[in-house]
Amino acid sequence: FCSEVHVGHVGHEIRTCTGPRSGLRNAMHVWTNGKVVDVVGFPLCFHLDDRAKKPRVVHDERSTVKRLPAIVELCIQAGLDLPKYPTMRRTRPVHSIEGRIVEFDDDSASNNDIRDEVSMDLPGSECLDSEELTGDITELSIKILESWFIMKNGAEELMKKFSVQTCGYCPEVQVGPKGHKVRMCKAAKHQFRDGLHAWQEATIEDIIGMNYVWHVRDRDGPALRNELKRYYGKAPAVVELCVQAGAPIPDEFRSMMRLDVVSPDRDEVDLVA
Repeated sequence: FCSEVHVGHVGHEIRTCTGPRSGLRNAMHVWTNGKVVDVVGFPLCFHLDDRAKKPRVVHDERSTVKRLPAIVELCIQAGLDLPKYPTMRRTRPVHSIEGRIVEFDDDSASNNDIRDEVSMDLPGSECLDSEELTGDITELSIKILESWFIMKNGAEELMKKFSVQTCGYCPEVQVGPKGHKVRMCKAAKHQFRDGLHAWQEATIEDIIGMNYVWHVRDRDGPALRNELKRYYGKAPAVVELCVQAGAPIPDEFRSMMRLDVVSPDRDEVDLVA
């Protein structure tokens, strides 16, 4: 009924459900098996084939312009070349005259040279072959966690040089100098904005869905109780999944997981102030 995710053999009993008819269930969750997109998500954005001349997508182009994960678009604008998503690259500066972008030199020939230089092989299934996937689960979880941190830290460095915008009301993101003008916002007070987004500077969590979940210290223990939720910590779902599989706890999320807090037993709840 809601977007809550829990990593464990049994769902928790913390009453945080805000989905339909949650009041009839006392905000209790109805758990089902999750998918990969529930652990880590990548929001989509519009592809810009020429970020200098046409930095914005208008509403009438919403069906013709391709959409792709925002982190992929960030890499494309940083130099990655994908044949499916062509983009214009320049070696000469462009000029803005009365709000119009003007090129005095033809840069089409040099664009092909740049494309040949930045073309690279994308990491695919060869990163983790079938033997590694069927090997030690602890070693696999360590590799997954390391790859996730490489992606996260690399995206943070790219965001320092390339602008990423996010809506202040909904999760929509757009990689580029400006946000698009597609009227697709359905968040609070969107009628007063005619469906337009309220763009602001994005953070790393806007292009890589962290999806924080409750940390389970004992995966074979009982379900997390609602009365003890103030003693539980949280972590991104992919981090919690890898930690439960045997990976060491990252120092970056150690304090967030509240490992230094000892939760009382069930019969001690009433004795704790």
